[in-house]
Amino acid sequence: MDGLAELTEKVRGHFQAGGAGLDRSIRLDLRGEGVIRVEGTEVSNTPDPADLVISVSRKDLEALGRGDLNPMSAVITGRLKVSDMGLAMSLMPQVKSLIEARKGDA
Repeated sequence: MDGLAELTEKVRGHFQAGGAGLDRSIRLDLRGEGVIRVEGTEVSNTPDPADLVISVSRKDLEALGRGDLNPMSAVITGRLKVSDMGLAMSLMPQVKSLIEARKGDA
């Protein structure tokens, strides 16, 4: 299992490899393990405010990335929380590419 620094570098690598930047800022709260914040193509571990906050455990994040956990089921059961469901739905393709970016080197 990757640590916060490794996860952050994998997300950063997604953009360095030519991945499109995000239209809005996103903060991924890994429930006690830290945060990964993305704004445009900038990636950091600062807990600054963001347009969309996604709260999920690292274990569930990995399950989402592998396709073993359905995002809607995770929301319904409380395993995944989002600050703005409408924004989350509109950013779903971009968020999915970030979640899958971390599994490419797993």
